[in-house]
Amino acid sequence: MNTMAARQQFIEDAGMFFERLGLSRTSGRVLGWLLISPDGSADAPDLCTELATAKSSMSVALRQLDAAGLIERYRLPRQRRERYRLTDDVFGRAFRAKMAELDAFNDLVNQALRVVGNDVAPRERLRVMSEMYGFMAREFPKLLDRWDQEKRARLSPGP
Repeated sequence: MNTMAARQQFIEDAGMFFERLGLSRTSGRVLGWLLISPDGSADAPDLCTELATAKSSMSVALRQLDAAGLIERYRLPRQRRERYRLTDDVFGRAFRAKMAELDAFNDLVNQALRVVGNDVAPRERLRVMSEMYGFMAREFPKLLDRWDQEKRARLSPGP
């Protein structure tokens, strides 16, 4: 596979991957493109051209990514167009945002517990599931904090 075809395949795969995580496919393709672009930034018209995407779809995707804190807008000096780039620690932010969804999951489990009443088998399944998600809610932020520490240690100048 030539380099251009490999790049296009990665962008498409990124679109599908991030779509499974709750973003639009176009948003995922934008992330993929920004990850592998030489300077890691682009303006909206360039993204539309590179990704063969309608201006309206791109606008929605960029708003979604901006609202999620995954990209940031900026302007170069003496330029009118806004450019977009990945935020610092884009994937740590994404994981932290997903962790907030565990509260909603806990609410759903509590609703299910009310529905099943004292029925032992479903209550046990729900208990195990709730405990697993509770474990993830407690432990995953610690892993992200450790990652932040490790990343800072790698980036800080050595002795």
